[in-house]
Amino acid sequence: MSETFLKTPSSTRGGLRADLAIGIVFLVCAIAAPFVIDSKYLIGQLIVGLFWAAIAVQWNLLFGYAGVFSLAQMAVFAVGGYGTAMTATYLGFNIWLAILSGAVGATLFSMVVGLACLRLQGVYVALLTFAISNVLYLLIVTDTACFQMIGTTCRQFTGGAGGFARFGDFGMRQLLRADWVKGNYAIVLAGFLLTLIASWVIIRSPMGLAFKALRDNQSYAVARGINRFHTQLLVFGISAFFTGLTGGLYAAHFQAISPSVFSMSTLLFIMAIAVVGGTGTFWGPVLGTIVLMVADELMRDAGQFRTLGLGLLIAVFVVLLPRGIVGRLSDFLTTIRARKAAPQQGD
Repeated sequence: MSETFLKTPSSTRGGLRADLAIGIVFLVCAIAAPFVIDSKYLIGQLIVGLFWAAIAVQWNLLFGYAGVFSLAQMAVFAVGGYGTAMTATYLGFNIWLAILSGAVGATLFSMVVGLACLRLQGVYVALLTFAISNVLYLLIVTDTACFQMIGTTCRQFTGGAGGFARFGDFGMRQLLRADWVKGNYAIVLAGFLLTLIASWVIIRSPMGLAFKALRDNQSYAVARGINRFHTQLLVFGISAFFTGLTGGLYAAHFQAISPSVFSMSTLLFIMAIAVVGGTGTFWGPVLGTIVLMVADELMRDAGQFRTLGLGLLIAVFVVLLPRGIVGRLSDFLTTIRARKAAPQQGD
């Protein structure tokens, strides 16, 4: 890799201060939430929002920063969840070791997918990752062979169409009893913060600069010494580890994992989160999650019009704010700074 790309990207102090300020506000609000909100349902929705935000952050790293349009993100998430369930069920791992093994399994799965897909480019990567995701889903739901007898019940190796259940949890039900959901929220929040911080470090590192160089001008980046295949395979693995970790936390929180996690609607919702917030922006997936989760919750009683309303909202954002909320806000602030700097240059 050329020395030009080995240099750490220089970030303005204003950008660092903005990230720090937003991060502090977000952390304070996130910590205060379970103490302010009494409803277990709403805390449960916050937990689900953290799961979707974590996946969106990693998909944004993969697509928004590295330019790899993968449709296997929910498959990677599922491998993390299934890896957690299967190692806890068959190998007797405690839940924490099972979650870690699920994340490692998701990374290995993603690297294999990357080896197959990253020889291609553009839409062909999307099509092949989508095909692999569907094949994995079909292998699970069509698994009917008896692998283990539990009493009089036959369990399939992959759990089959029913999946896995009651293989372990975080232990908060025994520790906090009625407030167990708050304990789970704290653990999931910690996992999300780990994902967010790791993404921030990667984006601002020389590695992140190489990702963006390939996204913006692949021919020039390759000419300057960046190996496209190795670099994109690396981001595939990094994104998969944290997505798989999120899948393990999801499985442990709900004490269940099933083929429903492969849902195409969930994948589209994750992608919409990144698009609404702003792909290629650090805070975009977080803000996009807040906007769409709140909108979805407000339309909860709309019945069959709930999906329609959500779809129209996403369409409005795509048309009016093609760079997302954070991207548009960034453009606005850049324009303001330029106008302020113009008179000074004239003097």
